[in-house]
Amino acid sequence: MARKKYSVEQIIIKLREIEVLCGSGSTVAEAARQSGITEQTYYRWRKEYGGMNTTDAKRMKELEKENARLKKLVAELSLDNAILKDVNSKKLLSPVKRKAAVADVVLHHGVSQRRACRVLKVNRTAARYEPVRLPDEDEVRADIIDKATNFGRVGYRMVTNMMRNEGRKINHKRVERIWREEGLKLPQKQPKKRRLFLNDGSCVRLRPEYKNHVWSYDFMEDTTMDGRKIRFLNIIDEYTRECIASVPRRSWRNTDVIETLADIMLTRGCPEYIRSDNGPEFIAKKLRKWLENLGVITTYIEPGSPWENGYCESFNSRMRDEFLNGELFGNMYETQVLTKRWVKYYNTIRPHSGLGGRPPAPQSLLLSA
Repeated sequence: MARKKYSVEQIIIKLREIEVLCGSGSTVAEAARQSGITEQTYYRWRKEYGGMNTTDAKRMKELEKENARLKKLVAELSLDNAILKDVNSKKLLSPVKRKAAVADVVLHHGVSQRRACRVLKVNRTAARYEPVRLPDEDEVRADIIDKATNFGRVGYRMVTNMMRNEGRKINHKRVERIWREEGLKLPQKQPKKRRLFLNDGSCVRLRPEYKNHVWSYDFMEDTTMDGRKIRFLNIIDEYTRECIASVPRRSWRNTDVIETLADIMLTRGCPEYIRSDNGPEFIAKKLRKWLENLGVITTYIEPGSPWENGYCESFNSRMRDEFLNGELFGNMYETQVLTKRWVKYYNTIRPHSGLGGRPPAPQSLLLSA
């Protein structure tokens, strides 16, 4: 006869029953026999469940279930963590690599494909998909590699159009897939080589042809009455000869130059080229990158050749001779006010010999109209 298995509640009821029988004068052995268990079983139960009631038994049963659930959860999380450590998910960048990783996890960790896909965040459809190899796959692949090799700066879209023009019916996504599988890349665009001057400064290679075609900028220095230095950033439109801005500051950083140029470009637009010497503010990577993002091409003169920046240097000499040498600046505010007044005079009143005796600003307005 099979042994009967008692629940915790039934065991506690049996213990209470035996306690009552013992209280009525029966021995432990007699009480245990009347309850249908052996004396040894009674003592073992009393050691384990003595002093407990049915409520305590239910609570203990719930705790055991919760403990088992937590153990299972910890085991699953530990396994998931072990899978992620074995598989570097950051490198699963292609469907082929993701599919291979899922198969490897199923083989070595003994988990289901569903769980492997969930841990690696791979779509189950992608893991189960078996690609159909087309009969002309090798021919198409060789043709793509040949065109990418022989035609220089072409991408997969241009290669697709080339193949279609040859009469081949092909999807651009198929070309892109083969392009990526073969590791083909569009060659980096080489910047067009431009030079403003010959090394000896004898020939100008780039002349301004219209407004906002070429700007030039440069620094010049002066002092206030207390002997402190002032630096002026002068910006010139080389075609109209207009002084776009002359901004005095105690010191300049590349970020200050960027802010000044940004304020000007918001109202005047961006030039195609901007010319300068090789001062640290102008050759700073941050400034060059900012101008590049705006589509402005930076051009630099030969070191030690200020005459190659002739338009700005000519303006600097006029400003020095007609303005700075005749003024005493008490403070920065006074410097800013006087500078703005002189720049307005230079642009709107002062005749310019290079413009046939006309001031720059009316000429600029005429050209933009």
